[in-house]
Amino acid sequence: MIEYLAYLLLIVGSACSVIGAIGLVRFPDFYTRVHANTVVIVGGSILLIIGSGISGGLNSFTVKALLIALFIFLTNPVGSHALARAAHKSGVKLWSRSVADKLEEDKR
Repeated sequence: MIEYLAYLLLIVGSACSVIGAIGLVRFPDFYTRVHANTVVIVGGSILLIIGSGISGGLNSFTVKALLIALFIFLTNPVGSHALARAAHKSGVKLWSRSVADKLEEDKR
């Protein structure tokens, strides 16, 4: 039963990685590409790490894999947010068809 869970996590993680990689190529501006990158790392990599850790059984490798996944889960979204905010402050423009710029609205 646990093998099926590991396979499911590996398949979903691979799907997130492929979808995020397509987003990196297809999205029009920096900010949406940062979002796609976060999907690849948080959705894809973490699920792949957890799936590979589970497939090996409960041992020191599994514990290390879960700790690495937790570290990535905590640090990557914060780093992506900081990167996007720094890009906005330095004047990187949004896509011309963007609907709203909440950071610009907060300045007013």
